[in-house]
Amino acid sequence: MSSEIPGSPDFLYATRTSYDAIARPYAEQLSDWLGERPLDLALVTAFAELVRSSGTAPVADVGSGPGHVTARLDGLGVPVFGVDLSPRMVALARQAHPGLRFHVGSMTALDLPDETLGGVLALYSVIHVPDDQLPTVFNEFHRVLVPGGHVLLGFQTGEEDSRLHLTERFDQQISLDYYWRTPQTVTDQLTKAGLRLDAQTLREPTPDETRPRAYVLAHKDT
Repeated sequence: MSSEIPGSPDFLYATRTSYDAIARPYAEQLSDWLGERPLDLALVTAFAELVRSSGTAPVADVGSGPGHVTARLDGLGVPVFGVDLSPRMVALARQAHPGLRFHVGSMTALDLPDETLGGVLALYSVIHVPDDQLPTVFNEFHRVLVPGGHVLLGFQTGEEDSRLHLTERFDQQISLDYYWRTPQTVTDQLTKAGLRLDAQTLREPTPDETRPRAYVLAHKDT
C-alpha cells in the first residue's frame, strides 16, 4: 500500500494513516453505535425515506468506516455504497458486509460523475476536514447529487468553532485533527455551495459523549 496520496492535502494523509492505525479497535468498539441511539437512527431513517421518494439514484455513505451505517441504509431499502479514506477501514467493511460495495476515496474529490447520487450521508466525517477545505467538500456533494438529491450531515458541535488535535487513541499513535463547528457555520457553507437547508437538529450528549450532536439536512434544487 502506498504511503502517499499524490496531489492531496496533508490532512488527507494524516487522517488516512490515523484511521488505518485504529481501524480494528474502532470497528470493534463502535460496531453499531447508530442502533444504540434511537433519535439518530430516526433521522437517518427519515433521510432514507426522502431519498427513496425522490427516485432510484444511490446514496454514498461518505466516511463509511467499518460499514455499519451503510448496512443500516441498505436495510432501509436504499441503494447505497460506502466511501472511506482508510484502506483498512474499507477492508473491514467488506469483510463485515460482503454483499455491499465499499471503496477507498476522498470526499474532497469523489470519483463519481456529475449528478449521479440521490443522497450523500456524512456522519462524523466532515469533522476532520479543515476550514479551508470545507467549501471543496460541499461543492463536491452538490456536484454529484441529482437535482432534488439530499445531504444529511452529523457532527459534534458546541457554542463556538474550535479544533482539537489528538496524538493517541485506542492505545495507538495518531495525528488527527477534529474540527468542532456550530450548526450555523456548517449551514452557511452548505448554502454557499448551492444546497438548500431543510432542517437542523441539536441533540444533547449521552452519558458516554462529551459534546452535543448536530444533524443538518439539505437538498439540491431541482
